[in-house]
Amino acid sequence: MVVPSTKTSNPLVRRLRKHILLLACFLWILSCLVLWGLNGWIQIRPFQPPKPKLFPRNNDYASSISTHDMGISEEEWDRLQKALDWPGPDQEITPLNQSTSPVHSTFSIVGLKESYKLGEKIYVTITARDHNKNLKRYGGDFFKANLFNLDLKASVYGEVVDHRNGTYSVALLLPWEGQAQVYVRLEHSSEVVQILKKYRKSSFPRSHYNGYFEGTGPDKTRISEVVECNIKWGADGSWIKGNCCCEYKDVKTGTVWQCERPKQLSCDKLVHHSFGGLENPLNPFEKQIFTETNVAITGDIQIINVLPNTPGIGTMERCRSGIITPVPVGFYLEDVWKSFMCNTQQFNSSQIGNCLKNKIVYLVGDSTTRQWFEYLERTVPDIKRMDLHTHHHLGPLMAVELKNNIIVHWRPHGVPLRFDKMPITDVHYISNDIDELAGGPHAVYVFTIFAHFVFHPITLYVHEVAKIRQSVVALLSRAPETTVIIKSGNTAEIKDIFQSDWYAIQLNTVMQEMFRDIDGVIYFDVWQMTSCHYLPENIHPAPLIIANEIDMLLSYICPA
Repeated sequence: MVVPSTKTSNPLVRRLRKHILLLACFLWILSCLVLWGLNGWIQIRPFQPPKPKLFPRNNDYASSISTHDMGISEEEWDRLQKALDWPGPDQEITPLNQSTSPVHSTFSIVGLKESYKLGEKIYVTITARDHNKNLKRYGGDFFKANLFNLDLKASVYGEVVDHRNGTYSVALLLPWEGQAQVYVRLEHSSEVVQILKKYRKSSFPRSHYNGYFEGTGPDKTRISEVVECNIKWGADGSWIKGNCCCEYKDVKTGTVWQCERPKQLSCDKLVHHSFGGLENPLNPFEKQIFTETNVAITGDIQIINVLPNTPGIGTMERCRSGIITPVPVGFYLEDVWKSFMCNTQQFNSSQIGNCLKNKIVYLVGDSTTRQWFEYLERTVPDIKRMDLHTHHHLGPLMAVELKNNIIVHWRPHGVPLRFDKMPITDVHYISNDIDELAGGPHAVYVFTIFAHFVFHPITLYVHEVAKIRQSVVALLSRAPETTVIIKSGNTAEIKDIFQSDWYAIQLNTVMQEMFRDIDGVIYFDVWQMTSCHYLPENIHPAPLIIANEIDMLLSYICPA
C-alpha cells in the first residue's frame, strides 16, 4: 500500500505556512504585552456587581411613569403636555437680581380712551423686569389680572396671555356701566414657577400622612401605633422608608397607599388616617426668591368710564352640559354673579327646595364641597342633618328633608387626603363611589378633586382622573339622565411651595382636557369666581361667594 508523503514539495505552500506561524507568534506576544500593561498600569479591578439604583429625595422620577401607569394613551398624554406647557428660563437662575421684580414690572392700558361702551374691551400690556430694571427676555411669570369697582362690588376676570419674551397681554371685558380700574399682581415669578415645576416632579414628599394601627397584644392589652404613610407611585415608589412597608392596593383603581410597618401590629390593623406634617424642600436661595410672591405691580390706575350700550351683554342659553367655558365666564355686580355661560338664576330658600324636590344630591371631594353641603343645610327649609355618628367636618354627612323627599350627602375623596383623624373605612376613592351609584333622573353627583393633590406629581393626578372618567362614562351609559357636575379647583390664600395656585390651575387644565369630549358632564368653573372677587382669596370662599356658586349649581340642576 502506498502511503502519501507528509512533506510537500510545493515551495509556495511552505512559505505560506512559515508566514502564518510568524503571525501567530506575533499575536501571542502582543496579547501578553496588553495583559501585562493593563495589569501593571491600569490596575484591573476584580468584577463587582452593580449597586442597587438609588432614589435621592430630589430625584426627578417622573420619566419612570408610563402612560400605562396613568391609564391613558400616548396621544392623550401628548395633548395634556401641550395644554400644560408653561414657558420659563432655559437654565436655572441663581442670582436673585435676575428674577422678575414686582417693583419694577409694570402694566399699561393700550390706547386708553376717555370713555368706552358697555361690552367693549380694553387691552392691557404687562412688561416684566428683573431687579436691575432689565427687561425679561423669556416668559413664564404667573400674573393675575382683573377689572374692579369696589363701590359697585363689581369685578371680572382677565386671562393673561404669555408672549414668551417678557411681555404679556390681557383683554378685559367691560361688563358693567359706570367706572372701573385695572388690577394686576405678580403671583409667582417665572423663577418661582421653575422651582414649583422642579418639586412637582421630585420624589421629595412635601406632604406626610399618619396611619393609626390598633389591635390586641400578646397579653390581651390594647396596642396603638402611629406610623407615617404616603402614596406609592411608580415602579419604585416616591416615598421610601427603612422598614417599608404595609401596602394597601385598591383593586379597582390600582392606587397603592403604603404605611411604615408597625413594630408590634400586623398590616391589617390599620384603623384611622390623618394628615401629617409638611416638609419644606426649599434651599436658602429658593426660600428667598419665594418671599416676593403675590405682590401688586404698578401701572395705569386711571378710572375707566363705561357708558350704556343698547345691545347689552349676557346670555339666555339654558344651562346644560357641553357648553365650552368662555373667558370671562361671568362677572360680579353688587356681589351677584352674572354668568356668560348660561342663564343663571337666583334661588331663594323655597325655590331651592322646589328645585331639589325628589333629588338625591351627592357632594364628594374636600372641604369646599362640604361648604356647599353646609349652605344647603342652612338654606333648604326643614332640612335636618342625620346623626351618622361621624365628625361634623370629616363626614360622611347626610341631610334629609321629608316633605319634598330631598337627600343631600357629603363625603371626602380617597387618599391622599389632608384631614384630621378619621376612620380609614370612611375614605373612599371617587371612582369606586361612582361605580356603586345606580344613577337616574333623581341623582345629582358633584365632585371635586384638587386641593389635596397639589402636593403630589401631576402624573398621579392624571391616573386618578382617568379612573374617575372611566367610572363616569359607565354611569352615564347605564343611567344617562344622571346629572354629573365637576367643580373646578378654586384659588387659595396660600401661595407657597405647598399650596400654590399655579399647581391648582394646572390640575384644572388636566381635568378640563380629560373630560372635554365626555358627553353629559358639566364642568363648573369656580376658579374665575374666586379669582376675581374683591375679597381676599381663600381656599374656603366667603359665604356670599358660596351663595353665588350654589345659584350656579342649581341653575344646572334646574335650568330655566
